[in-house]
Amino acid sequence: MRRYARTLVAVALATTVVAGSAGWVSGDAQRTLTGPPPGSAAWSADGVLGRELPDPAEASPAEVARFFAELTGAQQQRLVKRHPSVVGNLDGAPVELRYRANARALRADHDPRYAHLQGEDRQILAFDPRGRGQVVEVFGDVRAARQVSVVVPGSDIDAGTFGRTKDVYGTPSGMARSLYAETGPGSAVIAWAGYTTPVGVGVDAASGRLAEAGADRLTRFADGLVADSLPEPAVFCHSYGSVVCGLAAPRLRATDLVVVGSPGMRADTVGDLRTGARVWAAKDATDWIDDVPNVEVAGLGHGTDPTDPEFGARPVPTRDARGHTGYFAPGTDSLRSFAAIAALADGVAR
Repeated sequence: MRRYARTLVAVALATTVVAGSAGWVSGDAQRTLTGPPPGSAAWSADGVLGRELPDPAEASPAEVARFFAELTGAQQQRLVKRHPSVVGNLDGAPVELRYRANARALRADHDPRYAHLQGEDRQILAFDPRGRGQVVEVFGDVRAARQVSVVVPGSDIDAGTFGRTKDVYGTPSGMARSLYAETGPGSAVIAWAGYTTPVGVGVDAASGRLAEAGADRLTRFADGLVADSLPEPAVFCHSYGSVVCGLAAPRLRATDLVVVGSPGMRADTVGDLRTGARVWAAKDATDWIDDVPNVEVAGLGHGTDPTDPEFGARPVPTRDARGHTGYFAPGTDSLRSFAAIAALADGVAR
C-alpha cells in the first residue's frame, strides 16, 4: 500500500516537470510544427530552372546539398528570391544562402513579434513564422569554424522569446552568445529554437510528445550541417531540451551531448542512448529541477537523473552556477567547462 501511494505521488509530481524558466504555472497543450517549410507547394510546382526541385518533405539533407552544389550562383540566387521561406529552412542548403533567404523572409514579414530578429549582422539559419514561430541563429563564422556547438533550449521558447532580455541565460540566444564569447575565435555556436516547446508546467512538459517531434527536427538539422561540409557539432541541451536530445541520440550527428539542468533523457543509462557521442551532465545544487522526481510512469516523467553516477555521464562542475538558468552565466565553472568540451570536437574525425 505504501509503495502504491509513493507511485501516485510520483505520477502527480511528474506532471509538474517543467523544462524552462517560466515558473510553476499551468501549461496548455501545444500543437507541434511538423512537415515541410511554408511555401513548399509553390516551390515544388516551380519549373524556373527547367528541372525538378528537391521535395522539401522527402529529400534528405545530403540530396539537398548535392542539388545546390550542381547549380550556378545565379540559379541559387534565383531560388532565394523566389522561395526564401523554403531555401531558408531547407537543411542541407548552403548556410550562406539560408542567411540571405531568411533575411529576405523577415523583411517581408510584418508581424511585430519577429521585428527583433532583423538586422544586417544577424545570421538567421532558419525562420518559420507559423504557430509561435521557430528560429535558428548562428554566432561566429560557421563556415570557417574548427568547432561548432548547438544549443537546444527547454520550454517557453519560441521566435518571440528567443532573445528576451529577461533571464538572458535561459534563452537560446543568451546561452549561445555566452558560449561563443567563451570559446573564442575558430568556433561557432548555433542557437537552435527549431521545435515546439512546452509552455509552462503541464502534461506537455511531463511527456515526451513534443520532444519526439523536436528530436526528428534536431536530427535532420544536424544532418544538414554535415551535408553542408560543416563540422559535426557538440550539442548542449538545457532542461526539456535534454529530453529532445535523449530521444534524438541514436540518430544525432554529434561529437558530444551535454545535458544541463535535465529532468531526464528517457533513458536509464548512457548505454541506453545508443550514441557514439561523449555524454556529459550538469546540475547545480540550487537548481529547482532537482525537486522533480526522476520517474517515468504512464508516459509521464523523463526517467533517471543524468547526473546520477549510475547513469554513466561524465560530470561537469557547477559550483559557481546558480539556479536553473545560471549554467551559461559568464565567470562560472560550468561555462568554462562547456567551452573546454566544445574544444574537444576540434579535430574529431568526421
